[in-house]
Amino acid sequence: MNPQNPTSAPPATQPEASKAPVRGTSWTRILPGLAACVAAAAAVLAAAQLLPGISPLLLAILLGVVWRNLVGVPASWAAGVQLSAKKLLRTGIVLLGLQLSLAEILGLGAGALLVVVAAVGLTFGATMWIGQILGISLTQRLLIASGFSICGAAAVAAVESATDAEEQETVTAIGLVVLFGTLMIPLVPFLGALLGLPDQSLGMWIGASTHEVAQVVAAGGAVGGAALTVAVTVKLARVLMLAPIIAGISWHRRRTQPGGAVAKRPPIVPLFILGFIAAMLLRTTGVLPVSVLDAAQWLQAALLTAAMFALGLGVHFRGLVTVGGKPVLLAAASTLVILAVALAGTLAFPPAD
Repeated sequence: MNPQNPTSAPPATQPEASKAPVRGTSWTRILPGLAACVAAAAAVLAAAQLLPGISPLLLAILLGVVWRNLVGVPASWAAGVQLSAKKLLRTGIVLLGLQLSLAEILGLGAGALLVVVAAVGLTFGATMWIGQILGISLTQRLLIASGFSICGAAAVAAVESATDAEEQETVTAIGLVVLFGTLMIPLVPFLGALLGLPDQSLGMWIGASTHEVAQVVAAGGAVGGAALTVAVTVKLARVLMLAPIIAGISWHRRRTQPGGAVAKRPPIVPLFILGFIAAMLLRTTGVLPVSVLDAAQWLQAALLTAAMFALGLGVHFRGLVTVGGKPVLLAAASTLVILAVALAGTLAFPPAD
């Protein structure tokens, strides 16, 4: 679509301007769209407090889609929306690293770490393979595979930022990961009780299989404190897998670029992923006080929420109608794979009491 004339846009996705770099854009051009995204994020975060269990990222992207199609996007917003969809998103991913402590993750033990690597790797690979059989585009497969195997909407956003994915594909992947992850909040504890899993083992299964961090907290908390602690730690170990997955995607893109386009090839490890790793290492040192970590966690949520609103502004309803059922089938298959792999790993390497 064209941000200069949003009402006449084709059912594609984000404006061409959003694919261009934002460097050199004056603050007078950035401010209107940036302010709109920040205001939307504030409203969504406030609403999320009244609607516990609802992902603010999903609310933000839905608000953006509705706004785009019912109200329209002023031309003056283009530069600020573009910055929000890229720069704010990447900054939020960097701050996500401050939630990870390498010492806590290593404390899970070799067995649990093997389960994490297997759950992420096998789910990612199986999702890519099944998606290819279904005839789904490469970028859509990458978005769904990353979201379902690693850390939900944040992983989808990170992959979107490292690829040429369309906003329609991003919205589809985020909607699916939130939908299926929400279904897993009651499902995994229920199945764990049927199987007679101890609380800590059930927590490990929840953390190794459930898509979003918030969904893991909800499911683990429903079981109990022991399950919640294990679930969150295992989930954060999965988040750590974001770095090698993004690096692998970037490496593949470099290999598939035409030989004459070397200057345009993406870096093997994007700068925001290096920042993510640096933030994790900083958290591991233990030098940051709890107040700083809490503030960073809030800021990370706010930045990603603003970025999701910006992405939603790039989607036209007519484009969503053409999505079809194949991505839903892929999402269901991916969920079944990670549930099975995580359960097998939990039974093979149960956490210590």
